[in-house]
Amino acid sequence: MRRVGLLLFIFFGFGVGCSEAERPPADPAIGSPDMIGSPDMIAQLNYIEFAGGDLAATKTFYTDVFGWVFTDYGPTYASFGKAQAGLDGGFDTSVTAAAPGALVVFYAKDLEAVLAKVKAADGEIVREIFDFPGGRRFHFKDPAGNELAVWSDPV
Repeated sequence: MRRVGLLLFIFFGFGVGCSEAERPPADPAIGSPDMIGSPDMIAQLNYIEFAGGDLAATKTFYTDVFGWVFTDYGPTYASFGKAQAGLDGGFDTSVTAAAPGALVVFYAKDLEAVLAKVKAADGEIVREIFDFPGGRRFHFKDPAGNELAVWSDPV
């Protein structure tokens, strides 16, 4: 299976590329792997995993830009929680960012302020702010090379 740098885990937030001891704990609100196939389990996106690159630089970047808080699970894996990001996820240094992959898009009320934060945190602007049907957005790369976007309502 070819890794595309951005791995989406549809059922459960189990990190790939880290040992069992480094793996983030299961979320009791989501359930356990035993629930797969259960009529009570609804397939829902609940975890997103990115390539980590330089983990310290990646954590600093997301802390500076979005205020995320991280939990380390060994030297190659750090997770963030839905309280900061709206979705649980993590960064894994054992994989390399590759394109094309799924585009993760953040929402911000003040697009220019987030653009300024991305630039101040040394993020690479891939596409400056542009209009699209329904709003405006820009694309950037984080320190690990993952391409993401931020959008806002039209002005």
